[in-house]
Amino acid sequence: MMQEDRNSQTKGGAGRARRPSALLRLVVVFAAAVIGGFAWFVTQLRSEEQKPARRADGIVVLTGGSSRVSDALDLLSEGYGKRLLISGVHPSSGTSDILRSLPESSRSLLLCCVDLDRSAVNTRSNATETRRWVKERGFHTLIVVTSNYHMPRAAVELTHALPDVDLIFYPVVSEAWREEPWWSNANGLRLVLSEYAKYVAAEVRVHLADLGLELTAPDNNDDASSEGPRRAATVSAN
Repeated sequence: MMQEDRNSQTKGGAGRARRPSALLRLVVVFAAAVIGGFAWFVTQLRSEEQKPARRADGIVVLTGGSSRVSDALDLLSEGYGKRLLISGVHPSSGTSDILRSLPESSRSLLLCCVDLDRSAVNTRSNATETRRWVKERGFHTLIVVTSNYHMPRAAVELTHALPDVDLIFYPVVSEAWREEPWWSNANGLRLVLSEYAKYVAAEVRVHLADLGLELTAPDNNDDASSEGPRRAATVSAN
């Protein structure tokens, strides 16, 4: 009887030993997936700007980062698209406010060929408003302009919202990004880590939506932690 009790205790101890081992394996696999995903993510962040290889029906720029609007206006002036949508303009910003921030050469473009979206407050609603604009205009190809670190997440949202539209991505690279590697300072590291977390969340939400499990997102500015509150669309030298 005592022998049986000892055997039972031995088996119970072995079972308990195996459980932590299985949990450890799960932790290792999860950590490897996170690290591997992050490594892939940072390889997608362009360090140099490159003009689109072809023209499109329209151009959309997602406000929130330095030089996005000015780069989009440059593409419009060079004939890369027929019209430009500036998505995420602050509701209090009028056309005159934006005109004052533009160089003289771009002001005529704003009056003739630019549409302003004041409804979008985050990347998901950028995609929703862009889809509405594309359908109203009857466009089939679109150049997407946003910051390089924001482009992977923007691509997820816009590809999901516009599955039948040919998207051409133009990542904007700021001077600060060129001059100092993101991993060499706390702000750059925090920005990229935050953007990676938001990218993963967007991927999960989109995949669940494809399975019929639509998740509602909070109606706020999802770029706030990295770029501050959404302001009026202004331009600055790149």
